[in-house]
Amino acid sequence: MMNEKYDFLIVGTGLFGAVSAYLLKKKGYSILMIDKRDHIGGNVYTENVRGINVHKYGAHIFHTDNKEVWQFVNSFVEFNRYTNSPVACYKGHLYNLPFNMNTFYQMWGVKTPEEARKKIEGQKNEYHVNSPQNLEEQAISLVGKDIYEILIKGYTQKQWGRKCSELPAFIIKRLPVRFTFDNNYFNDKYQGVPNGGYTLLIEKMIEGCNVHLSIDYFDHKEELDACANRVIYTGEIDKYFGYKYGHLQYRSVSFETELLENVENYQGNAVVNYTDVETPYTRIIEHKHFEYGTQPDTVISREYSKEWLPGDEPYYPVNDDKNMELYAKYKALADAQEKVFFGGRLAEYKYYDMHKVIERAMEMVAHF
Repeated sequence: MMNEKYDFLIVGTGLFGAVSAYLLKKKGYSILMIDKRDHIGGNVYTENVRGINVHKYGAHIFHTDNKEVWQFVNSFVEFNRYTNSPVACYKGHLYNLPFNMNTFYQMWGVKTPEEARKKIEGQKNEYHVNSPQNLEEQAISLVGKDIYEILIKGYTQKQWGRKCSELPAFIIKRLPVRFTFDNNYFNDKYQGVPNGGYTLLIEKMIEGCNVHLSIDYFDHKEELDACANRVIYTGEIDKYFGYKYGHLQYRSVSFETELLENVENYQGNAVVNYTDVETPYTRIIEHKHFEYGTQPDTVISREYSKEWLPGDEPYYPVNDDKNMELYAKYKALADAQEKVFFGGRLAEYKYYDMHKVIERAMEMVAHF
């Protein structure tokens, strides 16, 4: 591997790295890809278990309004028509998400948009929050007390490991409230999941590249850098610079995945959120429903949110003022690099939906 010379070394075989590899390869560049994990795909990796494509690192549902991006991903593998319609469970009671007329009927028994609006406005007006100072005040000012208490408070506290009154208001800038009987979580025109799983999508993208797994970039950085004229780095930006200014903060996630033999249908939905604080996990994912599976068995994953510690897998950037100031310092170092280009969720310290990752990779490669 290291005896050859490549145009590009791509560190990470996740979505950003894979899209970059495909587009660069089309331009005639030679590509070397490495990944510290023993599989390709980064966090979109799916593992086949009894014919079920298990989303190993959490549910990934593709959605976009960008026709070019939709056509791009479908040129590799056909996407199905899966529509994200999660269900919330609060102390045994089920509610539809996002907040819509089904939710309001389940909560208050109201049947018309006018009744629902009055109920929400009445609760909002009780609090007179003109300038929300924290997430709790922000949420109540948007949807009232009942929805906040039952569907937001416990879930958010588990997700972030802090009381809502201690979280900044900007985390919930707006909440989707629909006065229609519509359980479609996303408003995007195009949405679905690849038939055969995301691993198949990544495999098609990186076909023809020289790919090596179970290799930590930092264990061989000098030799690997010498292999290529340019480097695309998709890992943690602070790690690249040796944590020179300190660690950026993340929330991490752990999964408890279970094969249920001879259970055809465990919960009747791909995603069920648990919004009470008494339930330790945030949600249960039943993977077969992403592809309308009819297998005799099923696989479920309980998802637990936790504080990130060095060595844990970083999932969600904590984009508060303190961390964004720290990131700005690292970004200045990254921008000064002549040979190395930084892209993706970890390298840009930004929560990205998948279609935005693809748009960003397209934008970067267009400059080469």
